[in-house]
Amino acid sequence: MKILVCIKQVPDMESKFKVAAEGTWYDNQDLAWRMNEYDEYAVEQAVRLKEQVGDADLTVLSIGSDKVKETMKKALAMGCDRGAHIADDAAWNKEPFQVAGIIAEYARDKGFDVIFTGMQSQDRGSGQVGVLVAEMLELPSVSTIVDFGYEAGTIIAKRELEGGIKAKVKVQAPAVVTCQLGLNTPRYPTLPNIMKAKKKELLSIPVAELLKVNARMETANMFFPEKKGGGLVLEGEAGELADRLISILKDKTTVLK
Repeated sequence: MKILVCIKQVPDMESKFKVAAEGTWYDNQDLAWRMNEYDEYAVEQAVRLKEQVGDADLTVLSIGSDKVKETMKKALAMGCDRGAHIADDAAWNKEPFQVAGIIAEYARDKGFDVIFTGMQSQDRGSGQVGVLVAEMLELPSVSTIVDFGYEAGTIIAKRELEGGIKAKVKVQAPAVVTCQLGLNTPRYPTLPNIMKAKKKELLSIPVAELLKVNARMETANMFFPEKKGGGLVLEGEAGELADRLISILKDKTTVLK
């Protein structure tokens, strides 16, 4: 069995963000970086599938500058066998259709049985890449999975719907699945596995060799939401409060007109 898991390096969400000078993305200076949280669940599930099957080969893929290799090493230490680094210093400027196109072009002739991705990235949050990869490769996909099983070439998954409802889905491999938070408990890499990860294959491929599709969407501008004014706290008896509230609403309605 051949398995692919796709990860993204993102800033720690506790970082202090500011908009970059060009006004279309955040400034990436002085930020702490980590593996996208959704992708941690994807890596863990891919490693579990590899352990279940036994005779499996697991590749981790990431697009970005040389900096993303540090995050890829964590995936290697968690249990991935090799890394495919798509070298692209302008990865931040690629929209989801392009990102999916790069992944699909890499995977097209390699015969992967299961491709795992996170449901979405924490910085862009489009939720599109995994399902677009499946579409480009003409494979079935199951999105937002919260439970995963594999039996004799069949994926049995549960996916989360609105309102906390879960739907059970069966699909024949090869297929693409996108992973939701809570799917599993990602493991912490042990020191021996961290040391072993340093010796695992981590090849870099120029993005120009894989970028075959043009952008269909452009970010025009990025900005922080405007700060809203504080709330108004009313105190007093119920009847008095009701009269004051009605008066306030009438005043605001007049202003809006």
